[in-house]
Amino acid sequence: MKQKIRMGMVGGGIGAFIGGVHRIAAAIDGEIDLVCGAFSSDPDKSRASGAELGLSPDRCYGTYEEMIRREKRLRPDRRMQVVSIVTPNHVHFGPAKMALQNGFHVICDKPLAFSLKEALALEKIVEKSGLLFALTHNYTGYPMVKQARQMIRHGELGAIRKVVVEYPQGWLSTRIEASGQKQASWRTDPTKSGIAGAMGDIGTHAENLAEYITGLQISELCADISTFVPGRALDDDGNVLLRFNNGAKGVLHASQIAAGEENDLNIRVYGEKGGLAWRQMEPNTLVVKWLDQPTQLLRTGVGNLYPEALAAARIPGGHPEGYLEAFANIYKNFAHCVRAHAEGRTPDPVYTDFPSVADGVRGMRFIEKVISSGKSKQKWVKM
Repeated sequence: MKQKIRMGMVGGGIGAFIGGVHRIAAAIDGEIDLVCGAFSSDPDKSRASGAELGLSPDRCYGTYEEMIRREKRLRPDRRMQVVSIVTPNHVHFGPAKMALQNGFHVICDKPLAFSLKEALALEKIVEKSGLLFALTHNYTGYPMVKQARQMIRHGELGAIRKVVVEYPQGWLSTRIEASGQKQASWRTDPTKSGIAGAMGDIGTHAENLAEYITGLQISELCADISTFVPGRALDDDGNVLLRFNNGAKGVLHASQIAAGEENDLNIRVYGEKGGLAWRQMEPNTLVVKWLDQPTQLLRTGVGNLYPEALAAARIPGGHPEGYLEAFANIYKNFAHCVRAHAEGRTPDPVYTDFPSVADGVRGMRFIEKVISSGKSKQKWVKM
């Protein structure tokens, strides 16, 4: 009988939003079991969180260091195999480094680290370890995002010329961090978030989506970064001109003060023969516009889609699949690759499609260059 992948978690305790998302995503396909965790920097809260999740008391740890040391001493058929890191940015590097150096695969929330320096160091650690590392840029998990990627890879749109990607939110339109709102507090704190606010939190999602779908890389950028809310320490709005490595041009806009907006991540890509558009708030539809034929609406799970898009869908067309399922696709693919690694075989290529540590390094470089450009009079900077 196939054994589930055993997972430990760092962060995501009582009151945390993203930890619950990761646990649901990991469980959807029945490939992964949460067996242990260090759920908070407060040892008592960590153990209480583990108890609430129904874990055995001896697998609820006070710190991630304790978890990694004690799990390593367990029998191979009992100890965790994967560490999921769902903490704020400043607590990504430490547990990821220790887990990899002690033989555990890692799946980590984005952005990769607190700084580019940490990201580059972690990339070397991953390479040296020979272990698997996934970054949860979850929007890459949507079936129609994968369809868009494959259409471009197969040349259906011709050479790509223009990319427009936007991520407007409105939830930080006022200084809610001053009221102690947990999600706002750490995201606007440079000691926890790093050098960027909105551009690190959601701008990196836009950057990653643009590079994932097009298969191109940003080579240069020119940024205008703003902090509109008085008293806020980090940026809450940004507009970036992009140049890609094939000569294409682009625009990236990310804002957390776009009052009234929810999570309207969207992208438009234009090639010589046509263009496509995808919107996260209507994720099951991909709009394809042609130069010389009628516009098409492609739908999740319906029609002659690419295998990568079909593999990312779970239910018949017309039944909405969304954020949690896209997140789950990263966990599913990662679990298949962890199992293949344990069995000494090469995984099916369809399962190797998840963001890597290299994607994380590009995200951290993007943050650094955007903030550098935003502060500089010499606006264009190389990635």
